[in-house]
Amino acid sequence: MYRPRLNEEENEIITNHRALKKECEANGIPISDVNHYWYKGKSFSLHVKKNGVSLEKIREGIIKEMNKHSPSYPKIKRKKTKNPHLLVIDPADIHIGKLSSSFETGENYNSQIAVKRVKEGVKGILEKSYGFNIDKILFIGGNDILHIDTPKRQTTGGTPQDTDGMWYENFITAKKLYVDVLETLISVADVHFVYNPSNHDYISGFMLSDSINSWFRKSKNITFDCSIAHRKAFKYGQNLIGTTHGDGAKQADLPLIMANEFSKWWAETKHRYIYTHHIHHKSSKDYHGVTVESLRSPSGTDSWHHRNGYGIGGVKAVEGFIHSLNHGQVARLTHIF
Repeated sequence: MYRPRLNEEENEIITNHRALKKECEANGIPISDVNHYWYKGKSFSLHVKKNGVSLEKIREGIIKEMNKHSPSYPKIKRKKTKNPHLLVIDPADIHIGKLSSSFETGENYNSQIAVKRVKEGVKGILEKSYGFNIDKILFIGGNDILHIDTPKRQTTGGTPQDTDGMWYENFITAKKLYVDVLETLISVADVHFVYNPSNHDYISGFMLSDSINSWFRKSKNITFDCSIAHRKAFKYGQNLIGTTHGDGAKQADLPLIMANEFSKWWAETKHRYIYTHHIHHKSSKDYHGVTVESLRSPSGTDSWHHRNGYGIGGVKAVEGFIHSLNHGQVARLTHIF
């Protein structure tokens, strides 16, 4: 029987087709569903028609696996209290992953110190709030919770940073910290978590807040506002409380922006506040109908800031505020390190 001699290109096509057929059989994909593929050695990249493995099927599988590990939190029934108050807890600009050496700057700071300070600060704020009837907690997250946003140890905008630990280690550290803190807070009162996007971790900070939202999705005692919006607001009785990182709109413009973006709540409230971050030090100013306040940070001063004289002698702290349902902010709480 005569068989025509195949050239080198025809032999390669037949060999690749056999390998492709074997690859499809191993993954349960009909070979007819492959639109095109790329092959080199033992590696395949397949583009499959819609009637192959669908995105919905993949999504269902992921959700099924997540359901096995999603923690359940029993609903805590709470009694109504007389003279209720809102407790705002705002660990600002934590910068997990920042590295500071006392040999150069006079103080040490790393991921372990960051976690310790936040936990200690939150505990201190809770202790200082004793005596007020707290029926709600507003926890402000984000705001440079992570120090870098790329594997090259840079911020989102590409600014190099002195860092402690790998980016994935710091992400997991921040996730565990938020879970531990929020579990503590929901034992005290129902919690509303607000996420503020920020300049050091614009991408990873959003992913972190979304993962925390997913973690507590079965809890009835915590709600989340994790959108990528740069300014958020929360209404509590006669209080309108805005939050933003502080690296965007000018401070003097924030009151009018609040009146436009949250006009319905603006009309329903008498006491209005905006808590900002980013600059790591205290400032507070009353505008017409709004108090804009910048918060201190618990994070240390790194090499660049120390060299340029920024933050020298600044107070390192976690701050909180107590708001009366009808009378606005009635107390400021500060845990200093």
